[in-house]
Amino acid sequence: MTLSQPIIDQIIRQEILVNDLSDQDLAQFCELANAAYRQGNPIVSDQDYDFVYLSALKQRLPKYSLLQVVEPEGRGFSEEKVLLPEIMLSTDKAYTWLEIQKWIERLQKSAAEINLEAQDIQIKATPKLDGFAGYDDGECLYTRGDGKKGSDISRVFARGLQVYNDSERGQGAGEIVVKQSYFQTHLSDSFEYPRNFQASLIKEKALDEKAQQAINNKAALFVPFAQLPTWQGSVGELIERFELIVAEVLTTVDFDVDGVVFETTSKALKTQMGANRKFHRWQIAFKENKDKAQVKVLSVTPQVGRTGKITPVAELEPTLLSGATIVRATGHHYGLVKEQGLGAGSVIELTRSGLVIPKINQVLKSVAVDIPSICPSCQTPLQWESDFLMCVNHSKCPAQIIGKMEYFFKILANNDGFGIATIEKLYAHGIDKISQIYGLSHGDLTAMGFGDKTSENLLTQLGRSHTEQVEDWRFLAAFGVTRMGLGNCENLLKSYSIKDIFTLDENQVADIDGFADLTAALIVKGLKTIRNEFDELLQYQFNLEITQVYMDAIKISHELSGRKIVFTGKMNGSREVMKKNAKKLGIQVASSVTGKTDYLVIGDNVGQKKIEAAEKFGLTILSERDYLAMVEV
Repeated sequence: MTLSQPIIDQIIRQEILVNDLSDQDLAQFCELANAAYRQGNPIVSDQDYDFVYLSALKQRLPKYSLLQVVEPEGRGFSEEKVLLPEIMLSTDKAYTWLEIQKWIERLQKSAAEINLEAQDIQIKATPKLDGFAGYDDGECLYTRGDGKKGSDISRVFARGLQVYNDSERGQGAGEIVVKQSYFQTHLSDSFEYPRNFQASLIKEKALDEKAQQAINNKAALFVPFAQLPTWQGSVGELIERFELIVAEVLTTVDFDVDGVVFETTSKALKTQMGANRKFHRWQIAFKENKDKAQVKVLSVTPQVGRTGKITPVAELEPTLLSGATIVRATGHHYGLVKEQGLGAGSVIELTRSGLVIPKINQVLKSVAVDIPSICPSCQTPLQWESDFLMCVNHSKCPAQIIGKMEYFFKILANNDGFGIATIEKLYAHGIDKISQIYGLSHGDLTAMGFGDKTSENLLTQLGRSHTEQVEDWRFLAAFGVTRMGLGNCENLLKSYSIKDIFTLDENQVADIDGFADLTAALIVKGLKTIRNEFDELLQYQFNLEITQVYMDAIKISHELSGRKIVFTGKMNGSREVMKKNAKKLGIQVASSVTGKTDYLVIGDNVGQKKIEAAEKFGLTILSERDYLAMVEV
């Protein structure tokens, strides 16, 4: 039975959820959505199509025809089809690093079959354009069609369409696209998506004035794949720098980009791997992992954090996202629970972008909810602070005390063994301060039920954590004071030594660059609460690497002291060591290029975006060698 328009509209509005669709209805909707997309009139977002509907279709009907062949472009073009000069297949897609790894393994296996060493496999990466695919043989421009036959749309060149980079025609496969910046400024009020506009260029009807103007301004272009900016390197480099390469390639063009295409450049390897009916096996497109699913909530449990914030944790029907089975997700705050109706029986849209912790994107089906009134850990009445439910019993709430102790060892990051299970066991035996942990003996630990060997290992790790050197700003951040993360602690200790910070007032802190009045007030208040514990811990003679106070650093009188530097690209030496040495000279190390930056120090494979930003602000660009010569390292 064909889906009726009212039903289609309800699916688009998510009034009918994907889990409520039959296999047949889901398949029909995917066919309709795909055809609408290829005509330039998408009915759902690209992300929803990929990660909600098509993902569900792959799970239910993996052999369905839409998943096995090159997707047709849909109706709206001349029915007369002609053979393409060259077969145009789709590109296989990967959404996780694991899928890319498996593709690399297939490359390496095929390379071994033709006696090509794995280290000699070269890879090319280009941005994956979200345009309208075509093939230009120099005389005619064809749509991709079904990959073998397409429609002649040479009329687009007759209307004045130019080739990207002012290059010649006849460069084969490419896409018709519009510049992002131009679309937002001149076309977004007339076209909902760039793809709507791109489709309007192709159709037989006369162009409207805005479309013709975009062609005249060279904002609408045919971009041959051969003209795209390229990263190229070995398989080893791809494995080592995958995330950086993806980030760099995605910013190289001013067009809509929905991923990065990787392929081997070896002709022999391409021949060996060949293609199936739909894809070339030697090529794959990585699309940023933004898995989505519609999931039923089984229950919502309040969880107490180390700061007293009560976080709603949704227990879910087991759901596969990015290769992992998700059974729970953390909500933002109880304000969302109350406002959107997040509770047992509700249905949520769940995302897992970039293989990180699952996120509740929105509540699709609301229910009546229960808001807790007392802390589940200490039974203290809860209070609202804006959208957050808070337990204000900071000094005696077990969950907060345990959370703070676990946080200390996590941030210190120079010991093993003091995870949540160990901390909970210590707390159960009356240990509620970090200083008490450092005072424990072997006998104390065994009396608490730790085994002889475990007790020995824990004491060894405690010894490591105060004898191995740790930065003073990391040690300070481990106390978990509000607004005193690693960055703020480091900035604070550039202006005042760690022994002086407890005497600071709000004005002194607020005068430090980057600290607002509210932040200063919270820091001064927070420092008072940890003063006694801080002094207790110093008795154990932690090996602190003291930050060079900024005013003292200037006295070094090095030419770069007080200057702001950004390091980028692959360095011959360790970038972290370079940053550390720079800070010892009083150099301010930043992560992004701004008008306040003085120098950009570059290694290999530098993203063009940072170079352009440096040139825009008139910065001095130094090679790694030139920089090291200046600092005499």
